[in-house]
Amino acid sequence: MLPESGDVQVRAGVEADLGALTALYNHYVRETSVTFDTEPFTPEQRRPWLLSHPEDGPHRLLVAQEAGTAAAGASADGTGSLLGYATSSAFRPKAAYAPSVEVTVYCAPRAVGRGIGTLLYRALFEALATEDVHRAFAGVAQPNEASHRLHTRFGFRHVGTYTEVGRKFGRYWDVAWYQKDLGGGRSCLR
Repeated sequence: MLPESGDVQVRAGVEADLGALTALYNHYVRETSVTFDTEPFTPEQRRPWLLSHPEDGPHRLLVAQEAGTAAAGASADGTGSLLGYATSSAFRPKAAYAPSVEVTVYCAPRAVGRGIGTLLYRALFEALATEDVHRAFAGVAQPNEASHRLHTRFGFRHVGTYTEVGRKFGRYWDVAWYQKDLGGGRSCLR
């Protein structure tokens, strides 16, 4: 069920969100295998990540927050009014990879199952439609049926799985890779 548009605001992430973004990400670092980071971050350690996502361009950070609340509101999980975030980041550092992005979405535990991931991805792909981006990729630690459904809903297709590629919590995890054709980017045909 998608939230009513008046209930949730989606906007570019800003410096004032850094504490809440870090708290949200650290939940997934400590409690889940969806990220292969193994140690929580301080906001200062996450600042370069935040700054690598400007308000425009192909590398974006969008946040969802409860409408009418400030970024620094308080909640039990430390995320304040933040309900989730989505990013598009550089896929690989070499120049020829520039028209490809890696995308991800994280929802606050209290927002899981409320349609926040769908809302964030919809806004992210609308923003990317005007950028020089040809493909989006998502790596999904397995098992993760909810993420599989979200990516399939947005037109991603499974292109392969790296088996036992990461070790966390004393076991190995597979990562399924999904690809979405965005159609942006300059033509290679002249």
